[in-house]
Amino acid sequence: QVQLVESGGGSVQAGGSLRLSCAVSGDTYSSYSMAWFRQAPGKEREGVAAIERYGTTIYTDSVKGRFTISRDNAKNTLYLQIGNLKPEDTGTYYCAARLGIWLDLRGALYTHWGQGTQVTVSS
Repeated sequence: QVQLVESGGGSVQAGGSLRLSCAVSGDTYSSYSMAWFRQAPGKEREGVAAIERYGTTIYTDSVKGRFTISRDNAKNTLYLQIGNLKPEDTGTYYCAARLGIWLDLRGALYTHWGQGTQVTVSS
């Protein structure tokens, strides 16, 4: 069973940056396509970025040019580099996994989820 553990969240001022990490264990990480989602208080969960097994990526429009998703298959870790943070980026960030080659930001397609890490951006 795949297990995902996020880290790297925190409180930052607008314009700052963070790097989120998601450590994956329990199965062959390189076989999974991965994604980052976020959920702000009172809002629905939103797909932020996804990366398939071979490194192709997609992003939701609101984060293009500011967020970078990457993966290190040797370290079984997924990353999300977040730059030029805005208050509207505040929320709990989750990593998710699905076996196979997927490039999608719909949360219902992912089968494994982490517990989340909080990002708070102040203006």
